[in-house]
Amino acid sequence: MENVNKLLDFIGKTVIVTGGGVGIGYGISYRFAEAGANVVIADKSDAGGTAEKELSAKGFKVTSIKTDVSAEQDVKNLVDQTIKKHGAIDVLVNNAGVYPSIPVMDMSLADFDKVLSVNLKGAFLCTKYVSEKMITRKAGGRIINITSIDALHPSSVGLAHYDASKHGLWGFTKNVALELAPYSIWVNAIAPGGILTPGVQKLQQSIPVPQGVDMQKMMEGFLNKIPMRRLGDPDEIGKVALFLASNMSSYMTGSQIVVDGGVLLG
Repeated sequence: MENVNKLLDFIGKTVIVTGGGVGIGYGISYRFAEAGANVVIADKSDAGGTAEKELSAKGFKVTSIKTDVSAEQDVKNLVDQTIKKHGAIDVLVNNAGVYPSIPVMDMSLADFDKVLSVNLKGAFLCTKYVSEKMITRKAGGRIINITSIDALHPSSVGLAHYDASKHGLWGFTKNVALELAPYSIWVNAIAPGGILTPGVQKLQQSIPVPQGVDMQKMMEGFLNKIPMRRLGDPDEIGKVALFLASNMSSYMTGSQIVVDGGVLLG
C-alpha cells in the first residue's frame, strides 16, 4: 500500500497541460507544479509564456511550448520537445477549448469547424501522439479530458457547437479508455460547471443585455440555480485533476467527475 504522503507527490513526473496558461488550465498547471511535476504548458497564446514566468518564479519546474492543438504538426512538435527535455510523458491534460457564443442560425461552417477543431480534434491529436509514447515506454500513464456539464445537458443558446464538442469529448474519453486500458493508461474526464475564469468573464461581457434587464439580478438568478450559490474557482478543477492523475484514483478509467457546485441536481 502506497504511503499517503507519496500519493500526491509528482516529483520526477512530466505533465502536459493544453491551454494551461490561463483559467482552468492555469489552475491545473499550478497544482501539478506545486506537487513537484515537470509541467509543460501548451498554449496557443502568449499566456503560456506568462504563466511559465510566474510559476518558475515560485521555484516550480515549468516550461511553455506555443501550440495550436488543432494543428497536427504543432502537436507532434509539442510531444517531441517534451520527450527531448524530460524523457517521458506521464500525464496529459486535454484542457484547451474555445466557446464563442453564436446562435446556430448565425453560425458559419467556419465557426462550427473552429470549435470542433480545438475542443475535439485537439484532444484526439494530443491523445494519439502522447499515448503512442506512453505505450512504447510500457510504464502506463494518465490522460484527463476537461469536458463540461454541457456534455451531460444543454447549455445556453449560442453554444450548440461547444455542446457538440463536449458531448463528443465525453464519448471519446470512454472509447479511448477501453482502447488504452491494456497498456495501463487510464483515461478519465472532469466536467466543470460554472467556473470563474477570464474566458467566462469575457463571454458574459460579450452577450448583449436587453434594455431594461438588470444584469446584477440576472447574475443572482444564475447563482440561485447553483446549490452552493457561487461559481467555482479554477483551483477546484486543478485539485480534481491531481486526484485523477494520482494513485488515489487507481481503479478509475472511463469515468467523468462532475464538479459543478451541485447545479445538475436541479
